[in-house]
Amino acid sequence: MGYDAEERDEAGAAFCRNPEGRGFSGGLLCREARQWDLPLASPRFAHPIPKSLRRNRAGPVRPVFDIACDCEDGAPVGEERAHARAMAALIAGNDNAFGRVGARIHDVTHHAWRSELDILVRGAGARLAFLTLPKAESVVDVERFLHAVREEALRAGVHRTIPVSVMMETPGAVHDAWAIAALPGVASLDFGTLDFVSAHHGAVPAAAMQSPGQFDHPLVRRAKCEVAAAALAHAVVPAHGVTLALEDPDIVYADAMRARNEFGFLRMWSIHPAQIEPIVRAFRPDAVEVETSAAVLAAAQAADWAPIRHDGKLYDRASYRYCWDVLQQAHAAGAAIPAAASTFFTPTEPAH
Repeated sequence: MGYDAEERDEAGAAFCRNPEGRGFSGGLLCREARQWDLPLASPRFAHPIPKSLRRNRAGPVRPVFDIACDCEDGAPVGEERAHARAMAALIAGNDNAFGRVGARIHDVTHHAWRSELDILVRGAGARLAFLTLPKAESVVDVERFLHAVREEALRAGVHRTIPVSVMMETPGAVHDAWAIAALPGVASLDFGTLDFVSAHHGAVPAAAMQSPGQFDHPLVRRAKCEVAAAALAHAVVPAHGVTLALEDPDIVYADAMRARNEFGFLRMWSIHPAQIEPIVRAFRPDAVEVETSAAVLAAAQAADWAPIRHDGKLYDRASYRYCWDVLQQAHAAGAAIPAAASTFFTPTEPAH
């Protein structure tokens, strides 16, 4: 569910240049291309998308959230094809100003999944930001879905890889998390708390569907750790599931902070427009850490990437890589980039 290769690598490529255009010695931070430079929230809607979200931007810099058109829970029974056509028209239309709208279809055991896929790819394949597969039971289900996406794209004359997000909401999917994350074409692993709890047929209490149980119940906690670890190890984005609090931004913020800081999730689903701002705020790196990272990297560049001392602390190449990740996350979140690091990115707004 990412930008195309040129956009996704923009920040990394820019960091491999200094202000004079000379390459950094050894290409220190020019690592394997990552898919982590993605919007931080992914709200899910049936139809229509609220007007308040069509701008898809929380500031003047860049989009900071995706929108997922929901064919799985949004389509009335028997009207799946009509619903998919409406979603395809929306995704291909002018309201999709930033190209960050995708779709979730039915799982591969549902009678309508293949027709939904055909309609979406034929009608909006050039603009689909992602396709989401729910309720995968194993890596075999995901392989089947990826093959179908490629097949439909070829039939429709779509000459691009459509990123796929996999909902990790069954015990079988969690068991196969590492194999799923390794599949080409998978862009994110999205943990679905509600379905994961339901899949245990009462063995996990309903209290584990919301906080604090969704973070503290041992089986749910273990599953989240496994999904996040598998995703991060394969440069795939780990995305946390929804929080049920619709009208309390403090709870949404607290849930997002726990997902990020305790489990390593890099983005989060939402189910209401009011949840987007606290999620983006929670996943945005701390301003002090961003300032420190910018200062450290500027000093490290001046020292030709030798170890340095900054504010009484030692920083070396492992530290530099961490600092670069902080700046990338801040940039993806639309945060102000300090002047010391402004040359690391293609200019999109005046440095602060």
